[in-house]
This record gives sequence, C-alpha cells and structure tokens, in this order.
Amino acid sequence: MPVHWFERLFRHRGVMWLLFIVNFLGTIYGYIWYGNQLEYTAKNYPSWLLPFVPDSPTASLFFTLALLLLLFPPKGIKGTLIRELIEALAVVTSVKYGIWAVSIIFAGGYQGDAISLKDWMLVVSHTGMAVEALIYARFFSFRRMLPLALLWAFANDMVDYSEGVFPWLPNVLEDDVIGVQYFTIALTFLSTAAAWLFGGRSRRSGRLDRPPVRG
Repeated sequence: MPVHWFERLFRHRGVMWLLFIVNFLGTIYGYIWYGNQLEYTAKNYPSWLLPFVPDSPTASLFFTLALLLLLFPPKGIKGTLIRELIEALAVVTSVKYGIWAVSIIFAGGYQGDAISLKDWMLVVSHTGMAVEALIYARFFSFRRMLPLALLWAFANDMVDYSEGVFPWLPNVLEDDVIGVQYFTIALTFLSTAAAWLFGGRSRRSGRLDRPPVRG
C-alpha cells in the first residue's frame, strides 16, 4: 500500500530540516524572550528554580531534539530509550504550552488587555508548536515514556505555582492565578491524552524520503 502523501511530505528530510531550523531559531528566541524573568528569578529565587522558568522554549527545545533524533536515529537500547523520552516530552509539552500561551493571550484580551502585533506572532508560533507536535506524534514511538513525561509536566506545574516562577501573566490576569494554575494542570493531563491518541504505536521502519540523486 503506497504511503499517504501527507506522511511522505512530513517525513521528507528537506521538510524536517526546515522545521528543525525554524524550531532551533524559535527556541533561541524563546530563551531570549524569557531573559528578564530569568534574570529576576536568578536574583530573587534559588538557582535550582531557573530551569522551570522558560516553559515554552524548553518545549520547543525538546521538539527540536526529537526532530534531530528522527533524522539521525540513535542505535542501541539506551539511545532508543533516550529518544523515546525526548519524543514524549516534546509532544506533551509542545501541545500543552502551545495551547496555554494562546489561551492566556486571548484571556488577557477578553479582560481588556491590548493584543499587540507581537502577541499575534506568539499566537501563530505557539499554535504551530501544538500542531506540529501532533503531526509528528504519529512518526514517534514514545507511549511507554508517557508516564515520565506526565510526571515531568506535573512537577513543573507544582514548582511553577508553589514557588511563584510561572510565566509572567498579563496584568489583567494577576488576580486569576489560581484559575490559571488549575487550567495549566488540566492541560498537563489533556496534552498527555492527546499524545497517547496521536502517538505512533510502534517504531515505523520506513526510511525517510530523500530527494532523488541526479547524475
């Protein structure tokens, strides 16, 4: 049975390299975006909390690494387990924080916060995060690692809202932190369920498509 055009498109190495570059640059930009909060956290909180601050860039980093490992699959059981863990983290966190960021922007807008051009850029980029993660979930094989990804995402929620290092919210949402916390935790379980539903059940053996070699 011929491979569906959709699968051929997104398994094409050229497409995957393009997405790798876009996500790599987006990850760098994301960490720069969190620069002020990282600096504030470093001055006012214990240093061990720093990795829990930049949620979306870390999700993007996981997905970037997952693409790289799809392009260059590791060998051996250890490499396979690491790959599956990164894939699980990539899908769960990308879906979670993609939806989270868009929801927070629109929630702020609903309560009167002005939605700027930069906000719309974030809406587009974070929607893309969630969509690409669900697309590539079918090419990954990570289901046995989902409990660890769920544990990481839930632990991140607990640290964010118990220690006060959650992503800075629009001013109009500062009195809605409890509601945001419950919404974030709900997204943790929703994104894990989505990863399970969209995820590939077994490692696909088909090779990635390569452009034809011309003599």
